[in-house]
Amino acid sequence: FAVFLTIVIMVLLDFVVGIPSPKLQVPHAFKPTRDDRGWFINPIGPNPWWTVLAALVPALLCTILIFMDQQISAVIVNRKEHKLKKGCGYHLDHFVVAVMLGVCSVMGLPWFVAATVLSITHVNSLKVESDCSAPGEQPKFLGIREHRVTGLLIFVFMGCSVFFTSVLKFIPMPVLYGVFLYMGVSSLRGIQFFDRLKLFWMPAKHQPDFIYLRHVPLRKVHFFTAIQLTCLVLLWTIKVSRAAFIFPMMVLALVFVRKAMDFCFSKRELSSLDDLMPERKKKLDDARNEAGEEEEESRSVMEAAAAASSVQLNVGKTSDMDIPKQSSDRTDPSDIVILDEMSQMTVWKALTLKTETL
Repeated sequence: FAVFLTIVIMVLLDFVVGIPSPKLQVPHAFKPTRDDRGWFINPIGPNPWWTVLAALVPALLCTILIFMDQQISAVIVNRKEHKLKKGCGYHLDHFVVAVMLGVCSVMGLPWFVAATVLSITHVNSLKVESDCSAPGEQPKFLGIREHRVTGLLIFVFMGCSVFFTSVLKFIPMPVLYGVFLYMGVSSLRGIQFFDRLKLFWMPAKHQPDFIYLRHVPLRKVHFFTAIQLTCLVLLWTIKVSRAAFIFPMMVLALVFVRKAMDFCFSKRELSSLDDLMPERKKKLDDARNEAGEEEEESRSVMEAAAAASSVQLNVGKTSDMDIPKQSSDRTDPSDIVILDEMSQMTVWKALTLKTETL
């Protein structure tokens, strides 16, 4: 209830002190915005018939934008690290959005789009953490309280807000801007792009143990972050300019930018920097791979040691009858030093090298 309490306290403070701040503008009656129109609008209206065909191109751009916005928000919410148990329902979500788009278009209402920031904040508010038993112990994330109560109540109160216009008009606009800014900044926590941005001003000794820092050089991490930041600034510039109508195409162009990164980064580096697998799962897999490599290395050392022991035992058990007769020009077997000969063996050299490595 932090956001709700903040709005209530700031509205009361503004009302008591009497600060001349701009207030939220709300309609005084429940009716269409314009007086010359009703609740339903003819899709074609007075326009000629060819406008239907001409509208296909901008409709395609809007479809791309709405699809990607909805899909990206759904993927972020349903990430594996959230430990959600219920199904995702991507197709059902798109079907509901498509139906509501048609209804809103006929009624002249704003289109339904994915609220990414609100969705992430909603999921974060439903997290379940373990109770800290030891002093200084960090709480452990257990999962999400999955239910439909909060989502249902959110939209019920949104619908009831049309009857609270006499109260909503007292809310100062700076309070709303501050709340939206807080919700946006708080949702950045845990996003890899934001974590990599902080690495530009963070000394190497203070950097967290991110899995991509183990496998990717720091300069390449900065290069990857710079590419993402450039694309973000370019998209924002296009959105606020007069060329905003090509914004969906620029979003689609990011797919080709991502494909072009294959020429600058290896597959292993891209897998560490731009993989859907959560950070915690990556660390577990990395630790498992290191443990497997150490086990395989220790097995090789043990096999080399066993081979060396077998050679030593065979030499020790050799009798005079097993020793072939040597010619007069060869070294007398009684003059051979076993330790010197073993030190020249390939197996013994491999065993010594492994021992020094460990």
